[in-house]
Amino acid sequence: MTEPATAFTPRQANTTASSIASERGGGKGKQRGGRGRGGGRGGGGGGGSSKLRGLEKDSPTVRLSKTLSYILRHGAQKEGIPIRPDGYVKVDDLMKNNRLKSQSLTLETLQQIVKDDAKQRYDLVLEEPSTWLIKARQGHSIQEVKLELKPILSSADIPTGIAVHGTMNDAWNAISKQGLSKMKRNHIHLAQGVGGDNVISGMRKSCQVFIYVDVDRAIAAGIRFFLSDNGVVLTEGDEQGHLPRKFFSKVEDAKGHPLSGRMEQ
Repeated sequence: MTEPATAFTPRQANTTASSIASERGGGKGKQRGGRGRGGGRGGGGGGGSSKLRGLEKDSPTVRLSKTLSYILRHGAQKEGIPIRPDGYVKVDDLMKNNRLKSQSLTLETLQQIVKDDAKQRYDLVLEEPSTWLIKARQGHSIQEVKLELKPILSSADIPTGIAVHGTMNDAWNAISKQGLSKMKRNHIHLAQGVGGDNVISGMRKSCQVFIYVDVDRAIAAGIRFFLSDNGVVLTEGDEQGHLPRKFFSKVEDAKGHPLSGRMEQ
């Protein structure tokens, strides 16, 4: 499998993308025949509904971003868009998807979404000579996607030394009994801190409960952890896809007050 030859920061890619888009006539790439590499299904991304994801109150840009996130993390195969094992899809294939084609998606628009995303969810690269690829950096439920993640061998490999999962009060009732679960995703997501700690990604701002994980204790028990490109701590959990509560070091509410039933001694 050929790796992307050139990676760009959002600012670098925006400059290069504009010049290529001009040559293509407004940023809409030419259709490239054949299947995408890496086992993706479908021939051109034309499947699926034309309805964007998100709420009616959301701006068109927000709904476009939510649709992009859904496709790259969960829906590429359902939408008929070829996706590689490393998570990349061709930008040209995205532009032919019914959901996105109805919004006149261009390379510049996509570039702006990547640049403005506060959580740095996406990676946009140019594979020589002129094929643009995009992927979500984590959060996949597509089993065929196997991201190249940095292994965490101890908590010292986490820049902040912290791994915390944010959730809601209702969810905590179940988590306090059975631990964290990756559910339909490939990983359980942990942030390197809570809101206000300059954390880029890994947790919603609306979280009400914060579960701190003893990474070293979990690793000693055979649980594997990884670090994504945008700093999210990921784990597959145990064989059942769970991170048992015995690995919780502390649990707090949004005001920093401890919650009971946090650990299984």
